[in-house]
Amino acid sequence: MHDFRGTTVITGGAGLIGSALIWALNTRGIEDILVVDRLDTSEKWRNLVPLRFADYVDADTFEERFCTDPYAFGEIGTILHLGACSATTERDAGYLMSNNYGYTRNIAHAALERSIRFVYASSAATYGALEANLSDEADLTTLRPLNAYAFSKHAFDLHARHNGWLDRICGIKYFNVFGPNEAHKAEMRSLVDKAFSQIRETGSIALFKSHRPDFADGEQERDFVYVKDAVEMTLHLAQSGACGLYNVGSGRAHTWLELVRPIFRAMGVPENITFIPMPDHLHGKYQYSTCADIGKLRATGYARAMTPLHDAVTDYVTHYLLPDRRLDPSDAAIPATA
Repeated sequence: MHDFRGTTVITGGAGLIGSALIWALNTRGIEDILVVDRLDTSEKWRNLVPLRFADYVDADTFEERFCTDPYAFGEIGTILHLGACSATTERDAGYLMSNNYGYTRNIAHAALERSIRFVYASSAATYGALEANLSDEADLTTLRPLNAYAFSKHAFDLHARHNGWLDRICGIKYFNVFGPNEAHKAEMRSLVDKAFSQIRETGSIALFKSHRPDFADGEQERDFVYVKDAVEMTLHLAQSGACGLYNVGSGRAHTWLELVRPIFRAMGVPENITFIPMPDHLHGKYQYSTCADIGKLRATGYARAMTPLHDAVTDYVTHYLLPDRRLDPSDAAIPATA
């Protein structure tokens, strides 16, 4: 078992999952946290305002100093590496490889030299077009990512396996994470956030039509996982000492309709859903069904139940989107809903 003695470094600490990890650690009384990120013109700095941490360092400064002198930031016990460009639409593959692959490789190597616990974000996008058997025990050489973002994540998974690092570090394949602290992600926000904005502005939400006879409109499926659950699984894996690759999802597939209907109810707005044609550029790159196989995660002893989708969406809309709030260490657990 691993504990959080010493400083915990969280890269991408102002982002969705990174700031939620700080929040979850704060609720456990842990504040010796070094936040690493690249703050820009977005509003993601607001995610850090309610949170408690010891220091903030720019991502480039952290890489340069840590890789030159792993003791530059004192006694680091854990690195939770969430920092990356997560835009699946980013077309600059060179930038993605430098930022997502090269950066991860460099700090992982330095962490391993000091026996620092290293947990990093891979992605379910590495599974490519697969719609079944999304197993974290799959042969990595059989996976075929569909975009440059997924390739940059897959490249590090392969590098870590080739060098034997996966016997000493933990990579997490996050599925469709949604929840508070994602407002800065622009077009990469979850459909819950986007739908909330559309419903507030127009009273309706538009979903893509299905172009396959085996799926009705709105019945396309995803494994949606609430960020509060995602960070619980992440911290469990970090503390358990688990090594290798692990899926982090709900373990269930839900339809887009099941995702958006609770938004209308939470907002007190009559349901109004329309369907629009899927853009041409998505044809051939659109998965109609994804579901995480979380058996390997469960085998590590993670027994906590996942938040039901309706409750997760309701909590997000009611306690964060409507009042325009970020995660705060004073927040209570997800309340029971009718």
